[in-house]
Amino acid sequence: MAIPFFDAAATVRLLSFADLVGALRTASTDLLAGRIVSPERTVLPLQEGAVMLSMPATAADIAIHKMVTVCPANVARGLATIQGQVAAYDPHNGLPLFMLDGPTVTARRTAAMTILGIQALHGMAPSEVLVIGTGTQASSHVAALGALFPAARVYVIGRSLAQAEAFCLRNQTLNARLEALMPDAIPASVEVVITLTTSSTPVYHEPDMPGRLVIAVGSFTPDAAEVPAALVQGSVLYIDDAHGGRYEAGDFIQAGTDWARVRPIADAFSHAVPVERPILFKTVGSAAWDLAACRVARLGL
Repeated sequence: MAIPFFDAAATVRLLSFADLVGALRTASTDLLAGRIVSPERTVLPLQEGAVMLSMPATAADIAIHKMVTVCPANVARGLATIQGQVAAYDPHNGLPLFMLDGPTVTARRTAAMTILGIQALHGMAPSEVLVIGTGTQASSHVAALGALFPAARVYVIGRSLAQAEAFCLRNQTLNARLEALMPDAIPASVEVVITLTTSSTPVYHEPDMPGRLVIAVGSFTPDAAEVPAALVQGSVLYIDDAHGGRYEAGDFIQAGTDWARVRPIADAFSHAVPVERPILFKTVGSAAWDLAACRVARLGL
């Protein structure tokens, strides 16, 4: 039996950001309640510093396995750094159902988790958002912001003003309200900050602002942190996956965080979010979020 495979463009069409946000809200609750099983990812070495990542997850209605490779040397080859796919299976008979483009699933569900964080922790549509980073994840995030918060002005900071301006020009069809900024020109009126870099050291250094939501997405290893320890220590802390975060949330690990202070994002669905301090939401990703994406895709087939 031929297994339907959806390339990057087809995967985008199956995964609207609005549907993904709703599915992630459900999956966040399911994961916390044990209705989704998602073990720590397996990392295997490849050649030239590359790695292969294996990330399965199962639930009563669907099972998935994401297998992707991360090959830094691909840049010189003119190839995408991340390759792979997400396969969905019937959880009763094990038959494969379909396959989605892995990098596209990752980019879109990660951006959708950020949107869910804004909805749950900020509580209203933001007027001004700051995006730090100009890579693939930044593109997905400005697309998600444009789709779900079309009135929000989105400021962009890159390694240089020219890089940020080039990013805004490339992505203006995804979001018409982009504006490049210098790092020292962040308006005090910014309500939400999203860090989306590969930096191993902090890229955000603004004074603490009560109620401002900072979402740290880019750092995903124990020795990397996009936000300073002082911000972590002074903020109300949330995370998408508390289990995975203990091994991957470098922002929290580097700050010596007491994990009893860290709340799962699902906690914000039913409990008031304190606003007397800054709010920091750390996302590390989970195969449970890929499962949520496959739930959305299955409904669209």
